[in-house]
Amino acid sequence: MVCFRLSWVPGSVLFSLCLILGAVPSYALEVNLTDSENATCLYAKWQMNFTVTYETTNKEYKNVTIFEHGSPTYAGSVCKDDHNRSVIEVQFVPGFSWTVNFTKDSSNYLIDGILISYNTTENSTFPNAKDKGVQTVYYPVGYTVPLNNIFRCSSLLPVDEKNVVHNYWDVHVQAFVENGTVSTKEFVCAEDKASTTVAPIVPTTATPAPTTPTPKKPEVGHYVVTNGNGTCLLATMGLQLNITQDKVVSIININPNTTDFSGSCQPQSALLRLNSSSIQYLDFVFALKNDNRFYLKEVNASMNLANGSVFSTANNNLSYWDAPIGSSYMCNKEQTVQVSETFHINTFSLRVQPFNVAGGKYSTAQECSLDDDTILIPIIVGAGLSGLIIVIVIAYLIGRRKSYAGYQTL
Repeated sequence: MVCFRLSWVPGSVLFSLCLILGAVPSYALEVNLTDSENATCLYAKWQMNFTVTYETTNKEYKNVTIFEHGSPTYAGSVCKDDHNRSVIEVQFVPGFSWTVNFTKDSSNYLIDGILISYNTTENSTFPNAKDKGVQTVYYPVGYTVPLNNIFRCSSLLPVDEKNVVHNYWDVHVQAFVENGTVSTKEFVCAEDKASTTVAPIVPTTATPAPTTPTPKKPEVGHYVVTNGNGTCLLATMGLQLNITQDKVVSIININPNTTDFSGSCQPQSALLRLNSSSIQYLDFVFALKNDNRFYLKEVNASMNLANGSVFSTANNNLSYWDAPIGSSYMCNKEQTVQVSETFHINTFSLRVQPFNVAGGKYSTAQECSLDDDTILIPIIVGAGLSGLIIVIVIAYLIGRRKSYAGYQTL
């Protein structure tokens, strides 16, 4: 027997579905496999999403979010077979499946790997796909967990393999459950154990009191995304997040020393993702404009605040950091990216190049208008001429006054 519980992450709406598995970025997922005696033998609860990028016959690249297409089913899920193997296998839309394998020995069990299979001949899911056929993507997980321990990983686990981006977070799983009771002993993933202290959050009101401390400038981080051809995205920036929730403002300086990053590069788009213990994900998505310029098109964010709440926002209609393809965009002065009414990002010492990176180095930069100091030259010249004219006028008036006084004496 297999049951899946799906629940809204923000809010209290909760419903259960058996024999159905569905997940989108705003859903949590829970699995309970039972043996012939109706005792739990595998338990898992996690959140995930994934997107497939494919090329069309029109030489365009499209992203397909699988969960937007129909209701998934499952088959082949095994709690434990004769070879000490357990499997969770799910079929989503026709031709698309997701499988995770577990194996065990005398003292440990292994979260072995994840296999994703999809068929681009399914025109309803992959309309006008250029390359037709079954595509498979295997990701070796390789987590070894002691028996009678539940594996826990709250951090974001991003995976980018062969045009499939899949992400996992808030993972709790125990394979080969003993005596039908899920263990309370936790085996924590390395990502959660890492020191991920975030700069202080400064709560203020909508009208801050004069004594509210001014947040320090964030430390500048350097982020590099690679693909099969080498470096494909470069970013250097200090980031300060400004969040307004329930009329309370939180300011978070991102510490690059305790922040993980990942990303992907496609011909028409590029992604940089940051995450830490408090930031589930902070995505910067770049796109092409008229095939000769790039710009920041989208920002997505989800993070845990100090009061225990979760803040999420997204905007895919931005237009920042515009520069020609083959160059980088630079802005040393403080700049603001307004994502929504409740979320904006201040950047410091910014430089980005999401396309056509050559030799792992930045190309010539297009500077932002805030950095353009050329206007100072005419201002300085004009101010100097104005001062000279004023001096001449004053000298002339003084000279006339002395001459007039001399005639009065005569």
